[in-house]
Amino acid sequence: MGSDVLLRNNVTVAGNPSGRPMLFAHGFGCDKNMWRFVAPAFEARYRTVLFDYVGAGSSDLKAYDPQRYATLDGYARDVLEICEALDLRDAVFVGHSVSAMVGVLAALAAPEWFGALILVAPSPRYIDDGDYVGGFTEQDIQELLASLDSNYLGWSSAMAPVIVGNPDRPELGLELTESFCRTDPEIQKRFARVTFMSDNREDLARVAVPTLVLQCSDDVIAPDPVGEYVHRNLPGSELVKLRATGHCPNLSAPEETAAAIAGFLGDR
Repeated sequence: MGSDVLLRNNVTVAGNPSGRPMLFAHGFGCDKNMWRFVAPAFEARYRTVLFDYVGAGSSDLKAYDPQRYATLDGYARDVLEICEALDLRDAVFVGHSVSAMVGVLAALAAPEWFGALILVAPSPRYIDDGDYVGGFTEQDIQELLASLDSNYLGWSSAMAPVIVGNPDRPELGLELTESFCRTDPEIQKRFARVTFMSDNREDLARVAVPTLVLQCSDDVIAPDPVGEYVHRNLPGSELVKLRATGHCPNLSAPEETAAAIAGFLGDR
């Protein structure tokens, strides 16, 4: 099954063959290319592993199963199958956006593979709920999903610059737009629903792996209270507030992002 998994998820391995494994997981509408400015910073010491979720990038679209990927657990299974195929013990899992919670689920399901979690702009729930601030009302999310359903490409070109922030650097919004538009629209519509309707708040307390929470400034997708909530509810986690603005520091501020990760791992 190993080689099948590596082809299915378009896995690439680089860096130090005898180094500690570091697995980079991309967010919604993205692919492994989003890590191209961050992963090289770790190649001297770590064995870096990049991949595409099924339905993204150059993954095998024929492997997409609507039932398997109807929840984030299906994406966590992808991660665990990659860990198994490459024997990635004591891995550092770096997950951006929705992949942060995929990493949490994977570490809960099979903790033996994971030595640390790096959660970049995480959110355990996007919808406000009582005292919990997720950043969106239920109506906001329903309207977002309806807009996505009716005009995926139009939604992508309108939303990508908002998500990435940094209006003074329009090339970043353009890159995210192009990334959204490269992925299979029908699969991404389903992934959006799974992402934005998810609620992983209760999973946080069970995480027993050293965890870094990277909170961006002015992040419309995962605002400050969300990162603080993750930190407060995930035992022994460390919270670092990045100067980077927007939701994609791996694109907009890769050096700051890499430095924060290296600083956290240097303590261990």
